[in-house]
Amino acid sequence: MKSEKIVIGKEYPLNGLLTLPDNTEEKVPAVVLVHGSGASNMDEKVMKLTPFKDLAEGLAEKGIASVRYDKRTYAHGMKMVKQKDMTAKEETIEDAIMAADLLRNDERIDQDRIFIIGHSMGAMLAPRIDAEGGNFRGLILMAGTPLRMEDIVLRQLKQAGNSNSLMKWIVNLEYKIFARKFDGLYDMSDAEAVRKKYAGNVSLYYFKEMGLKTADQYLLENNKPALIMQGGMDFQVLADEDFRKFKEVLADRENTEYRFYPELNHCFVKGIYNDILKASKEYSVEQHIPEEVIRNIADFINKNR
Repeated sequence: MKSEKIVIGKEYPLNGLLTLPDNTEEKVPAVVLVHGSGASNMDEKVMKLTPFKDLAEGLAEKGIASVRYDKRTYAHGMKMVKQKDMTAKEETIEDAIMAADLLRNDERIDQDRIFIIGHSMGAMLAPRIDAEGGNFRGLILMAGTPLRMEDIVLRQLKQAGNSNSLMKWIVNLEYKIFARKFDGLYDMSDAEAVRKKYAGNVSLYYFKEMGLKTADQYLLENNKPALIMQGGMDFQVLADEDFRKFKEVLADRENTEYRFYPELNHCFVKGIYNDILKASKEYSVEQHIPEEVIRNIADFINKNR
């Protein structure tokens, strides 16, 4: 395995790594790794977890290259905060497409076998990234959801509010505030949604623009191979709601596979507490994505030639 430093983009240059298998005498398949929500570095580091580093190194051992890079809001947060009408397109989609183009211009990569791996919000966006220019051979969705982003935000607040925590009353108040903000979102004009703030400098337009078409709707418009993966101890995206709904909505879609890991959490490492209020404590324990997950992804890529 070897890694080479790369830069994605020019207006918003992003440091990254192209990780390659030792043997590139023949062209190799490759993946673009797309982050979840929030500002993340190229390893998608969360406390002591580094999911993208684990995936990149594990897949390289199985003959698959990968590109990972710092997210735009991580590398250029101060510049991005000035963009009042920012959407997922500027935050995530444009850079993922450029990463795919970088792979296509590398003579060591098999241009017909470039895949996307989206995690969390990245999984929600992966089918859209493919449709808007990614043009991938197949899609791998890790801890994704067919729901809209605002539905996930409200559900997570409700989960936290149902706990016995001393913060319960604050969380319940936040739930009411954000529920009111999102009410009637799709009846608002774009200009009105831009004016209304969600939090910080993020406007409601961010949610409206992203929510006009969900991941499952994009998937139903194509027949590309798709692998949908879910952890049973995930308290951010829920197996009995999100994963189940994917299976229901995509029941008649061909080339769709599902992998369920009862003991793994949102970051695809072993779950500990299964409690959203203990997320920081859980992610503070150093763990790595298990071999089974890496193998399942590699098998999916290798059989879709």
